[in-house]
Amino acid sequence: MVAKVSSNTLQSLDAGNSYPLGATYNGEGVNFSVFAEFAENVDLLFFDHEDDGKPSRVIKLEPKLNHTFNYWHIYVQGIKPGQRYGYRVRGPFDPHGGHRFDGDKLLIDPYGKALATPAVYDPKHGFSAGDNAAYAMKSVVIDRRDYDWEGDQLLNQPYNSLMIYELHVGGFTKSPSSCVAKHKRGTFAGLVQKIPYLKSLGINCVELMPVQQFEEHSFQPRLSNYWGYNPISFFVPHMGFSSNKDPLGVVDEFRDMVKALHQAGISVILDVVFNHTSEGNELGPTQSFKGFSNRVYYLLSGDRRYYSNFSGCGNTLNANRSVVRRLILDCLKYWVAEMHVDGFRFDLASTFSRDEFGSPLANSPILWDIETDPVLASAKIIAEPWDAAGLYEVGSFAGHRWSEWNGRFRDDIRRFVKSDDGMTQHLAARLTGSSDLFSRPGSLPNRSINFITCHDGFTLHDLVSYNEKHNLENGEGNKDGADANFSWNCGVEGATDDAGILTLRKRQMKNLMTLLMISEGTPMLLMGDEVMRSQNGNNNAWCQDNETSWFNWTTVKENDDMLRFVKMLIESYKQLEVFQLNEFWMAPACAVYPHLTWHGAKLYQPDWGAKSRTLAFTLNYIASGDHLHVMINAHWEKVFFEVPLPGSSEIWYRVVDTYRDSPDDFMELSKAPAQLTRQIQVQSRSIVILKTQKRKVGKDVMTRAGK
Repeated sequence: MVAKVSSNTLQSLDAGNSYPLGATYNGEGVNFSVFAEFAENVDLLFFDHEDDGKPSRVIKLEPKLNHTFNYWHIYVQGIKPGQRYGYRVRGPFDPHGGHRFDGDKLLIDPYGKALATPAVYDPKHGFSAGDNAAYAMKSVVIDRRDYDWEGDQLLNQPYNSLMIYELHVGGFTKSPSSCVAKHKRGTFAGLVQKIPYLKSLGINCVELMPVQQFEEHSFQPRLSNYWGYNPISFFVPHMGFSSNKDPLGVVDEFRDMVKALHQAGISVILDVVFNHTSEGNELGPTQSFKGFSNRVYYLLSGDRRYYSNFSGCGNTLNANRSVVRRLILDCLKYWVAEMHVDGFRFDLASTFSRDEFGSPLANSPILWDIETDPVLASAKIIAEPWDAAGLYEVGSFAGHRWSEWNGRFRDDIRRFVKSDDGMTQHLAARLTGSSDLFSRPGSLPNRSINFITCHDGFTLHDLVSYNEKHNLENGEGNKDGADANFSWNCGVEGATDDAGILTLRKRQMKNLMTLLMISEGTPMLLMGDEVMRSQNGNNNAWCQDNETSWFNWTTVKENDDMLRFVKMLIESYKQLEVFQLNEFWMAPACAVYPHLTWHGAKLYQPDWGAKSRTLAFTLNYIASGDHLHVMINAHWEKVFFEVPLPGSSEIWYRVVDTYRDSPDDFMELSKAPAQLTRQIQVQSRSIVILKTQKRKVGKDVMTRAGK
């Protein structure tokens, strides 16, 4: 219930304070403060309801009383949580000078913590002439002190223990097949109901695609901005992901989700988008930042009428401007300190590496601010180390604490598995933590976030089912989405009834998953890959809020053999200490380091040639007793690999063979067949992994050998 704003409610006004920014409730009233450089007049408007086109009260801030430097502020006693509000800001409309003030537009608070959306919300009114109040979102006052966290704390799990699962909050449970109650499908509460599934899979960290309030309108018929990479309010949980439509309830539902995930031992990482906003270019709407101080918040081109577009979305935030740096830091600290998230993945993080003229910086201030801030010291910070204008910084991203999405890992593993020439040496580098890329002193292998697939591109199933993208449903003539996918359809484009091709595709998926899990680095899986989720060849499903993108829960049973294989891979990854080390396997020889030996089909003779499609390695980690021998064959013909002698009291056992059907593709060590010969046949396009166990005697050994 929103308190009516009347002369009885507003007991008194005073000048207020410039800090803190936003709307701060103290139990008796609210301090309002916004940054608006170059503004001439600022009005604070109160609304009784989000659908109202007329404010119930307007407070005109006095330049002499409510204006300190570039901050406009006032304290209003009697205002309570739930109050809807917004601003109108007047100043020069001078695009040549970089100014786009429009006093007719209702602006949401850049530091607002909640939002309310009218039934007739339409962002188009943000760039049409006239008053847009009836169609605009309103900011909402919250009480930041009233939630019971029940002792919840950040989990602070080390990178070398993480199993990351990238998911879309909406798409995870929107399908009726999720069996989530209808009003909770596609919500934070719906995700909570699927925590047992995540636990059973072995996941201990979820990376949520954007959950900061984003613009859902795509300006294309029938389509929406499903992915969420179009933010408009950085402090607000996305209202569309809440089963509770009260603005205050949205905030609590997000916190309930975080608390529940933490209780299950699952960390929460947010995919945050600080490279641009939904206000777009010079033709886009004025909703917030443009109307407060356009040339401060955005990077402008030499002709200030236009925006620099390093994000590919029309504008770029001026992240290294002091005011914007403070906004970003304050926002990150809010999500950590008050919403308890465990870290962040920064979309197109290389935009942070640019100065106000767009030139790359050797030492970006905002990157160092994030790295060194004490509130963020235990938070994970993961960069997508490139931008939309060609800056690519994998392995060379700034700082000492940043982790990086390793795009080279994705591409090189894909190319090796599809049998491209000249990839064996690249495979070896990716398996060993990409030490060729992360070569600076102090680099750690687990700061490489390894992935085969992510939201952007083909799913794992489609990677082995399509040679070409099939994005016509996006309405852009199939011109959108990446063309370089390094995919292979195994002989037929798309759906097929050919049993041989279907078997090969499943084997290729197992190969890709296996290489992900036996590599040094922190692994990340894409939602649904474990059950072969398909997008029908769409590699850019950003606008497909439908069954194309949603998790189809019937596949959990239909593809239970693939699910079993992935579960066992994850369980094995967690059990083997050699995969959780904080040192590169190729570090200088020392008793505490594993000993890695490269082989080819013949022992100690790796083939690094352009036509090589085989690689083997032995990994001995004496400290834990982990001894593995891995044979990888990306050739279209079977290959005989030599097997090294095990320890004097040990025997090799075949735990993985991706050529075999379930359950023989991955076997528990206690049930695995012994490998007693010095040579093993590795079938075409498959991987075999041997693991040692202490030699047993008599009948047991013979039984194993005979299997």
